[in-house]
Amino acid sequence: IKQKKGKPVEVDFNGGDITSNAGVLFLEAADKRIGLLKNIANVFTDHREPSKIEHSMLSMLRQRVYGIALGYEDLNDHDALRNDLALQTALNLEKTLASRSTLSRLENTADRAIAWKIHEEMFQQFIKSFKVPPTELTLDFDATDDLVHGRQEKFFYNAYYEHECFLPLYVTCDKQLLVSYLRPSNADGAKHTWGILSLLVKNLRKIWPGVQILFRGDGGFCRHKMFDWCEKKNVDYICGIPGNPVMSRLADPWTAWAHEYFDHTQEKQRIFGEFFYQAKGWSHSRRVIVKAEHMEKGANPRYVVTNRAEKPQELYEKIYCARGEMENRIKEQQLDLFADRTSCMKWWPNQLRLLFSSLAYVLINAIRSIALEQTKFSALSSGSIRLKLFKIGAIILRNTRRIRFHLSSSYPDQFLFFEILSKLESG
Repeated sequence: IKQKKGKPVEVDFNGGDITSNAGVLFLEAADKRIGLLKNIANVFTDHREPSKIEHSMLSMLRQRVYGIALGYEDLNDHDALRNDLALQTALNLEKTLASRSTLSRLENTADRAIAWKIHEEMFQQFIKSFKVPPTELTLDFDATDDLVHGRQEKFFYNAYYEHECFLPLYVTCDKQLLVSYLRPSNADGAKHTWGILSLLVKNLRKIWPGVQILFRGDGGFCRHKMFDWCEKKNVDYICGIPGNPVMSRLADPWTAWAHEYFDHTQEKQRIFGEFFYQAKGWSHSRRVIVKAEHMEKGANPRYVVTNRAEKPQELYEKIYCARGEMENRIKEQQLDLFADRTSCMKWWPNQLRLLFSSLAYVLINAIRSIALEQTKFSALSSGSIRLKLFKIGAIILRNTRRIRFHLSSSYPDQFLFFEILSKLESG
């Protein structure tokens, strides 16, 4: 069709069975290693007539979750993906996979009990990931907006985000995901946080009685009754707290110093201090850390409330600011794994879609923790892992004796590919 250095370039679609998803073998190996989707399949009650079942619950779950991990966000994608030999091989099948209609019917079986049981399995996966009992765990809570484009059930306008959306709540511990809970956006941003925290603490201490737990959140989770509960249950907390005139007055010594030093040096200043503060309705005063910051645009004070004993700067910079890592987990969910594709008209199918994205994350994180440590891929996000490891071109030859993947000869990490696969399959 074009001349390249005097040679014609010919294009056709006669290459045979070629896939761009050869790295699905990693997902299959990780899934079998930790037993994730096999356990999830038992959560669903199959109401279909047994004699007419063509696609098992397990194969449909794997097709949907592996598809999300591979970058296929919509059910429509499966009308083509169902013919992909790499995905068929990962599902241990040699036939056309489920259509979008079949997968849609699966999603529409969702209800509260299924969402609850999937969360229980995610919790069990978290527990099994520890080889030795942890001495301390930090539970990060955060919410985000999930923009709604249609007239889905329980959609509302949210004044903070200035659009119609859902308001999912996420709970993470380091890089592990424990909760992804879809909520309407017309409620308090901290809705059900106390109940979820209570359940997590109760079940974590049932398994590890001596573990110390830290609850961490931004100013949207500053609720004094929850702090009372944490103090009663020996749970640490560090949480942002919105400023007010009383706190500004208490923080005056540090904000004044920051202003004075800025005037003298014309460089941004950050000074840390602390005071005790009791808001209206609080049972007692609590320790508040102030970050008195002054720069060209003026003062920028920030406050956190805590029952921890470390020095103010350490509490703010090393402990509180570390919650920013959780925002990377939310970005992975929303941007890399399409957790915002909640376009079903009904509520519970949308919660299930959110959980499918979460299960894809659990699989990818299992690959990261089992096989990618001490490799150049160890710090990659889910999207980068997909690009580097999953989206590999291959010719697939399938006969009665074997299935052979001929991967791209120009793939740059050939040795590492087999090393990672070996680690995943060795468990």
